[in-house]
Amino acid sequence: MPILCSNCIDKRAVLKRPKTGHSLCKECFFWAFEEEVHMTIESAKLFKPGEIVGIAASGGKDSTVLAHVMKLLNERYNYNLELMLLSVDEGISGYRDDSLETVKRNQQQYELPLKIVSYEELYGWTMDAIVKQVGLKNNCTFCGVFRRQALDRGAIMLKVDKICTGHNADDVAETVLMNVLRGDIARLRRCTAISTASEGDGVVPRCKPLKYAYEKEIVLYAYFKKLDYFSTECIYSPNAYRGYARTFLKDLESVRPSSIMNIVHSGENLSVREGVKMPVQGTCNQCGYISSQSLCKSCVLLEGLNRGLPKLGIGKHHRLHDKILSKEPLTEREQRKLKSVDF
Repeated sequence: MPILCSNCIDKRAVLKRPKTGHSLCKECFFWAFEEEVHMTIESAKLFKPGEIVGIAASGGKDSTVLAHVMKLLNERYNYNLELMLLSVDEGISGYRDDSLETVKRNQQQYELPLKIVSYEELYGWTMDAIVKQVGLKNNCTFCGVFRRQALDRGAIMLKVDKICTGHNADDVAETVLMNVLRGDIARLRRCTAISTASEGDGVVPRCKPLKYAYEKEIVLYAYFKKLDYFSTECIYSPNAYRGYARTFLKDLESVRPSSIMNIVHSGENLSVREGVKMPVQGTCNQCGYISSQSLCKSCVLLEGLNRGLPKLGIGKHHRLHDKILSKEPLTEREQRKLKSVDF
C-alpha cells in the first residue's frame, strides 16, 4: 500500500526527509525546503532590500540549488535583491573547465549576470601547475586559501554588497570536527557563524543561506527539480583532510541522523574561557588582505611557489616573514628544508 504525504495527506509520498523523517510528496518537500531557507534568511537578517548579492557558483549541487532558491525566494517574497553569479576558475583540466560550462548554462537558465575570475589571472598559477610542484598531499591548502581571496577580488570587481555561498549543514559540521581535531580554537569559534561582517578593505561580507539544509536534501531537491548541475568530485581532493571528517560524519549520520545538526549547534554554543590568547586580526603588509601575521597565507604560499619552495606556506614559518618582506635570500639550510615535495 502506497504511503501518503504526511503533510497534505493527499498525494503519494516520494521521499522520506533525512532531516525530519517525514514522508512527503514532491510539492510539499519543495515548499518545506524553500520555506526553511526563507526562515533562515529572515531570522538571521542576511540581506537588506536593494543590496547587490553575488552567488558563489561552482556548477555543483549546492551552488546550483542556492542560485535556484535565491532567485525563487527573491521573487516570491520580494527581497528586492540584485543577484549575480560569481565563479572561480582554479585551472583544473578535466574538472573545473567542465563545471564552468554548467555555470554558463545556469546563467542562461536563471538570467543572472556572471563573472569568472581565474587563479592564472590573479596569481599567475593554475592548480594543475601548483600540483606539479607541491604534489597531492597539501594541494587543497593552496586551493582553499587562493579561492577565498579570489572570491573577494571577484566580488569587488562586481561591486557586490555580499557574497552568499552554498555551505550546508554537513559542511559546517565537518568544519567543526576538523577544527576540534586540529585544536584550532580561533577557527572553531567562528566557523559556525551564518554570516561574517566586513573584516576590512578588500573583504566582502559572506553568508550561508543553506547553513541548516542537509546535503542529502539538497541532492533530493536538485534531483526532483531536475536542476542542471555538475556532480564530479575534484580530481585533486581524494587526499584532503576534510574527506576523513566527512567519512566520520556520514558514519555518525547513519546511526543518528540528528548528529549533523547536533554538531552544528554545539559549535554555535561554544564559548572560549577568558584568558585564552586569540590571534589579533590585522592586514597583510604586502597585499593589504586580512591576516593575523605580517604576511597573509596567500602571499606566503605564492612566495613559496615563485621561489620554488613549496613548503614555505605549509606549517609554521612565521619567523621567515620578515626575510620575505625584505626580499632577503634564505639560507641554504632553510631552502633545503622548504624545497622538498615529499610531504
